[in-house]
Amino acid sequence: MQALSLRELEQHARQRLDPAVYDFFAGGADDELTLRANEAAFARIALVPRVLRGARPPRLEVELLGSHASMPVVIAPTAFHRLAHPDGERATARAAAAAGTVMIASMASTVAIEEIAAAVPGPWFQLYIQPDLAFTEAVVRRAEAAGCAALVVSADSPAFGRRERDLRHGFDHLPEGMCCENMRDGDGPPRRFVFTPELSWDHVEWLRATTTLPIALKGVVHPEDARIAVSAGVDALVVSNHGGRQLDGMPAAVDLLPAIVDAVGGELPLTVDGGVRRGTDVVKACALGAAAVGIGRPVLWGLAVGGEPGVRHVLELLRAELERALVLCGCDSPAQADRDLLHLARVEQPW
Repeated sequence: MQALSLRELEQHARQRLDPAVYDFFAGGADDELTLRANEAAFARIALVPRVLRGARPPRLEVELLGSHASMPVVIAPTAFHRLAHPDGERATARAAAAAGTVMIASMASTVAIEEIAAAVPGPWFQLYIQPDLAFTEAVVRRAEAAGCAALVVSADSPAFGRRERDLRHGFDHLPEGMCCENMRDGDGPPRRFVFTPELSWDHVEWLRATTTLPIALKGVVHPEDARIAVSAGVDALVVSNHGGRQLDGMPAAVDLLPAIVDAVGGELPLTVDGGVRRGTDVVKACALGAAAVGIGRPVLWGLAVGGEPGVRHVLELLRAELERALVLCGCDSPAQADRDLLHLARVEQPW
């Protein structure tokens, strides 16, 4: 019997995966406070539906940086899909194509971006800017040549988060026969990922001058950084705490979303990721001002349980839940959801 929810699917995946691999996918940094906060935050937000509005059957389609998505749910970048299933990112890409949504391919994919782009039209490419800018530019050119429609720059990783689950398992390298295919230097072996403490707005300016692709900054959570991003010519923001895998003790991403919405004042489209497990979570994020949400771990659970069909099941579960939630809230599109639909528990912000 297929899982009836994403949480149930995770339990099926846990039974199938090697414990070290499950913990690599599921785990977060340090005490995992932020990891848990992401899901808990959605539970604190209540929906206050409208009634008798005569809403039409919901239309879920959205446009994001020139890409069409059949619903406001995109596949967030996650590493090493071949640890979950032999087809890896190929299966994920085919499922995204079947669902008509956007896949953001990780720079740490175990399948090359060229193969991913052959399976799903116009994927977005997640970029970790490396200290060697000539190599970074070569990776950007690969993404462009493959037909990627946007770059998603991880801005929240000047250092690597300390993940104690991985340390306990001694999980510090990929199995033989697997590597980060997008880190290959020409025909040579793949380079090692380098996290860049000196990462700055100068790097964003460099990238803006290097490519004509739309640029989304991922990991912007402070309103002042959001305002700087607007002036820096960035095309979109992803409000994210990296799934709780980098700096522990951060607030939930969805709790930070309203302040970012207010800071950009409609100048940039926003997406949010971290903790989305139900279609009602998508409604809540859209009501707070997100154009779409990203899902990461649930994709890996679907991949582990059923390969491409498993990922398709994840996306169709969310689609059905989202449609039902919108009908019950009296909305005929995600864009019609607004803050009047929400009952928010008070969360103190530092600004």
